[in-house]
Amino acid sequence: MSAFVVTGRALASRTPQEAVLENVAILVGDDGIIQRRAISGTQAYQDLQSSETLVRLPDDTLLVPGLTDLHIHAPQWPQAGTALDRPLEEWLGTYTFPLEARYSDAAFAATVYEDLVRTLLRNGTTTALYFATIHEEASLVLARTCLKYGQRGFVGLVAMDHPDLCPPDYRQASAQEALDATRRFIHAVRALPGNEAGLVQPVITPRFIPACSDALLNGLGALAAEMSVRVQTHASESDWEHHHVLERTGQTDTSALDAFGLLRDHTILAHAGFLNQNDRTLVKERNAGLAHCPISNAFFAGAALPVRDVLDEHVHCGLGTDLSGGYSPSIFENARQAVLASRMLESGTNPEIPPTKRGLPNHRIDFQEAFWLATRGGAEALGVPSGQLLPGQAFDALELRCTSDSLRLSSQDSAASCAQKIVCHASPETIDRVWINGRLVKE
Repeated sequence: MSAFVVTGRALASRTPQEAVLENVAILVGDDGIIQRRAISGTQAYQDLQSSETLVRLPDDTLLVPGLTDLHIHAPQWPQAGTALDRPLEEWLGTYTFPLEARYSDAAFAATVYEDLVRTLLRNGTTTALYFATIHEEASLVLARTCLKYGQRGFVGLVAMDHPDLCPPDYRQASAQEALDATRRFIHAVRALPGNEAGLVQPVITPRFIPACSDALLNGLGALAAEMSVRVQTHASESDWEHHHVLERTGQTDTSALDAFGLLRDHTILAHAGFLNQNDRTLVKERNAGLAHCPISNAFFAGAALPVRDVLDEHVHCGLGTDLSGGYSPSIFENARQAVLASRMLESGTNPEIPPTKRGLPNHRIDFQEAFWLATRGGAEALGVPSGQLLPGQAFDALELRCTSDSLRLSSQDSAASCAQKIVCHASPETIDRVWINGRLVKE
């Protein structure tokens, strides 16, 4: 790839509370990293405009950072929008585990993962954190598919061995078997042809504490330290799961994961709706992060993550679709639902309770904060240098068409107004081009 310059209007977050709208010129190096960024009216801007490899964005488009999805169950894509009215235990046992067991067939996996990765790219997801299944070959198919289409992918071979919680036909036979498979998978992903730059990374993935024996959790923590690999898991997702871990370990999920060595740099805890302030402080101290999944939380969590507290306490946080506990592959859809969930948390929902006692005051987030969660928040939590279109970051970006039927931005719109309209209205139909690490992957 050759270096090039992109010029046009751009919107990106400076902080969670402040988006910035500017006419910019961005120099992208041949390694896909932003080398220079200049604002219209400066000499540096004029210098970059003279580049021989200039990509001039049309006046009716807007450049924004690429989106990060912190929680996707890739094998569940075929059942998105299925049985969400059923209790979690039934949804897992009747629908989800039997579907995931089918990925012993790598050909079936290839068909699903091709469609999923392409769908996510159409939705602007430039970085994706995936749960795969317990099947090594099928999970490698997902990693290869990310490489094929140029998506930055973090792929986890799922570890689950507890006979009391896992189906007999869908679990590893022992902790050692799961650990050996995880080690092989880490080596295999790192050695994939075409992955020399590490665009796709392995992730250690205990499904959640109830599905794993103590021996497996301890072993995975040791493996994460030995091989310097990120970790992802579910934590305090629901009343049942949160209290199950309390009874089993005498600790919250967060403290238990820390004791197992699994709460590390850029560990991602999905859902996390029942974390208390001490838990969140521990997450911050370990430089880990939370994946807020507002759609699936509405169906299965029984609680809303207090994102206002998370942001005010400076805990890393981004958004997750949680396919297929969430029905939509769009991070923009989850960003708008994050705003709605925070409003409901603040106002409360039971009309029989007086308004002064019904909700949690001052717990809403605004659209600029939702835009941050979708872009820089998720990338920061995962430790990816992207999300703000700044020098030193990867050029992960979307070109949004601002004169479509669904998304209309004018020259009079402020940065805050643009962020709100984008969160409310952006869709695959408004995304014209997608770049990941400087490579054009959708046009």
